[in-house]
Amino acid sequence: MLKKILIAAALMVMTMQAADRVFELRTYTTNEGKLPDLLKRFRDHTTRIFERHGMTNIGYWVPQDKPNTLIYVLAFRSRVDAKKAWEDFRADPEWQKVSKASEENGKIVAHVESVFMDPADFSSIK
Repeated sequence: MLKKILIAAALMVMTMQAADRVFELRTYTTNEGKLPDLLKRFRDHTTRIFERHGMTNIGYWVPQDKPNTLIYVLAFRSRVDAKKAWEDFRADPEWQKVSKASEENGKIVAHVESVFMDPADFSSIK
């Protein structure tokens, strides 16, 4: 009986570990007046291209007290998968076309900050 309990516990831990993901918090600061252009690019193209490359869109926010800012969270199976997904995304011909077209009237993004995060053991999202 104890052996069955230990096996079940081990399987549960393995399943929990497999379900864990790494999250990336990204903060984009746009050039003055360019936030609407960035939001349009994300709404119309970027989020869909992200999904195609294995990036899971968790949420997007525009801070009330930080003009020209977009904050969002993506999820990946691992940090290695995140690195590959970003490489594939940047090389994607559709993304390159969309990015170039969206910046015909000037560069949109002034600064990008990225933080990779692991969920806390009590987090409701993993």
